[in-house]
Amino acid sequence: MRRAIFPGSFDPLTNGHLDVLRRSSPLFDEIIVAVLNNPDKAPMFSVDERIEMIGEIIPTLDGKGCRFIVDSFSGLTAEFAKRMNATAIVRGIRAVSDYEYELRMALMNRKLEPSIETVFFMADEAYSYVSSTLMKQVFLLGGRVDGLIPKSVEERMRSRLPEK
Repeated sequence: MRRAIFPGSFDPLTNGHLDVLRRSSPLFDEIIVAVLNNPDKAPMFSVDERIEMIGEIIPTLDGKGCRFIVDSFSGLTAEFAKRMNATAIVRGIRAVSDYEYELRMALMNRKLEPSIETVFFMADEAYSYVSSTLMKQVFLLGGRVDGLIPKSVEERMRSRLPEK
């Protein structure tokens, strides 16, 4: 069984995340979308809400035989990957700045768990600037995010806006 984890905050899930999932699925039998529970951040959605949203969307993806699972974790990614018997960590890279950060993380994960590889996917050009943080900022300031996040996620974000 070739199992990978795809860790992230997914607050909110973006079409860039879905693109990485789609493109990485032919390499694995199973990918665990691992929602990070980081109590130091102030998320728009709780971990349970993010798991629910992702769980509603991933059945619509063509996994090309790959099974998608949604879970959450706290702590070190490498330890979670080992606990889940994963052989790989999937990460998306948008720009050179992402690469520098992700390289350091991959090297540390390798130091912690040498049997687990990190697999990088370059962002599709259409999503090369899309991040969860940017999507929240643009949305909260009244900008359009259509085509950059799933419609159902946008609807949930809209429900969080204060009444005008």
